[in-house]
Amino acid sequence: MDMGLSGKRALVCASSKGLGLGCARALAAEGVDLIMNARGQDALDASAETIRAEFGVEVTAIACDVTTTEGQAKLLKAAGDIDILVTNAGGPPPGVWSDWDRDDFIKALDANMLTPIALMKAVLPRMMERGWGRVVNITSQSVRSPIPALGLSNAARTGLTGYVAGTARQVAQHGVTINNLLPGIHATDRAVQLDGGVAKAQGITMQEAREARYATIPVRRYGTAEEFGAACAFLCSEKAGFIVGQNLLLDGGAVSLTM
Repeated sequence: MDMGLSGKRALVCASSKGLGLGCARALAAEGVDLIMNARGQDALDASAETIRAEFGVEVTAIACDVTTTEGQAKLLKAAGDIDILVTNAGGPPPGVWSDWDRDDFIKALDANMLTPIALMKAVLPRMMERGWGRVVNITSQSVRSPIPALGLSNAARTGLTGYVAGTARQVAQHGVTINNLLPGIHATDRAVQLDGGVAKAQGITMQEAREARYATIPVRRYGTAEEFGAACAFLCSEKAGFIVGQNLLLDGGAVSLTM
């Protein structure tokens, strides 16, 4: 399928590894030039170089903390006019309700709600002027089915979901779509972190923790970054212009919903 993306320009946040990298690679495979971002320069440069060599697209690598106003300014200046924005940030640490204070919630909101909103506000006006644009926010299955140990993520990402629900319907008439991808457990560093926490808390091995989580997923495995990236590329494509303000679960069927 021709996605109609060749020659487009995309900013993909937190894209040196994991789901962000999966999205960057899928877009590059469609001929999209990239602005890639992460905090760590070495991993970012390595991923960017691999994509350049493999797909022959232009890649600009900007290392910065995009949750800060300084980082956002640096990234947006380097990006210039873009056709596609993929927002992404690592989730806050797990715990229980009594662990978190106000500062913890502010950090979670900055990373997982306020930063995506700031980036959208910066790029949407030019997308609307040009009559075409795509925004995909990587959030979490927890906005549909809250995860008790991820209260910080539940709160911040659900706030972003509410913002997108209204905003997407205001910009759609200008050829701009905004949608959210809701990952379940994928084979990334985040899964290692979560499984490690379970293993430590329950006094079991990492493999035992992983197999126990597999049992909660109908497909009996974790998702892959490649699968996730393909879904992102489709939402960014010309073919997805009638999909507006939606929350697409990629969770292997773990969340049982009728809609």
